Amino acid sequence: MSGPLASLKVVEFSGLGPAPLAGQLLADLGADVITVDRKAAPADPTDINRRGKRSVVLDLKRPEGLAAAHKLIAASGVLIEGFRPGVMERLGLGPEDCPDTLIYARMTGWGQDGPWAQTAGHDINYLALTGALHAMGDADRTPVPPLNMVADYGGGTMFLLLGILSAVIERGVSGKGQVVDAAMVDGVPAMMGLIHAMLAQGKWSEQRGTNWLDGGAPFYRCYTCACGGYLSVGALEPQFHALLLDKAGLPAAHQADQNDTAHWSARRDLYAQAFARKTRDEWAAIFAGSDACVAPVLTFSEAQFHPHMAARQTLIAPNGVVQAAPAPRFSRTAPLPPSVPGAVGAETNQVLAALGYSDSEIAEIAG
Repeated sequence: MSGPLASLKVVEFSGLGPAPLAGQLLADLGADVITVDRKAAPADPTDINRRGKRSVVLDLKRPEGLAAAHKLIAASGVLIEGFRPGVMERLGLGPEDCPDTLIYARMTGWGQDGPWAQTAGHDINYLALTGALHAMGDADRTPVPPLNMVADYGGGTMFLLLGILSAVIERGVSGKGQVVDAAMVDGVPAMMGLIHAMLAQGKWSEQRGTNWLDGGAPFYRCYTCACGGYLSVGALEPQFHALLLDKAGLPAAHQADQNDTAHWSARRDLYAQAFARKTRDEWAAIFAGSDACVAPVLTFSEAQFHPHMAARQTLIAPNGVVQAAPAPRFSRTAPLPPSVPGAVGAETNQVLAALGYSDSEIAEIAG
């Protein structure tokens, strides 16, 4: 193994969404991540969340499978699970059934307790309860869900990882593990410090589409170009705003009252007319290399070919499947390129043998 997390051993109980992404990102950085799966399946190179992981198939309803799961957990430092509260306990694999040195990382939308803890939900629902969804979209339309990036992966995966690595550091001091309760409804508000501050200061309106960062400001929104493509404009600071006005051929007088919201509606219309006169790529060329904070809005298939993205090799394509390269980057402990996802259950024999099982015992466990 190579990478800053090469010493970390993780067992992940296979599921969907933010927990598998957390396991993938740990594996990207060198952790030995073993997924516990229910049923074998052929390799799927498009299942990116499985890259860099090993897989073992165990029937947790059979005593032999459950015993093997316990052995695997005992040989690991971190456990990741993303089921509803109580599922792992009913299997006999809850925190109380595990070593006290284990970091037991639990990923849910609503959290391990509270009135809605046992209720189904998805990103859009978790985001809705935090107040964040209400702020997203145009003023005269219903809120627009930001794919599943904010609750699932921002408030979920990233806070699960923060919790795991924080607990790893603390275990180095105390020698003890602990349960990490990562809930999307906790993580999303934690990312809203700036918004909460602006609300407290009276600088943010709960009327959608009227604020600095929600598309209300004419200098912080997207515009349609002559080709039908889009341009992102984010010239918040005065010096950047001045460059925007100059390069877009907009009135220099707008610099004096940039943040006067009384002018914003008319200026959105004026700027829209201006940006509609050229194609997206023509505007991109005009603003290239400047500090005007303007960038073309690329499609998923275009992103890998942008000169900056290509120079950094941010996107890679093993087996022809476009995906992100490991992030962040490290000067001294750079991880190896991620391996292509293997078959589900491909490492069952290897993992069980490493746990001390004989060939005959492995045959019994694997069925």
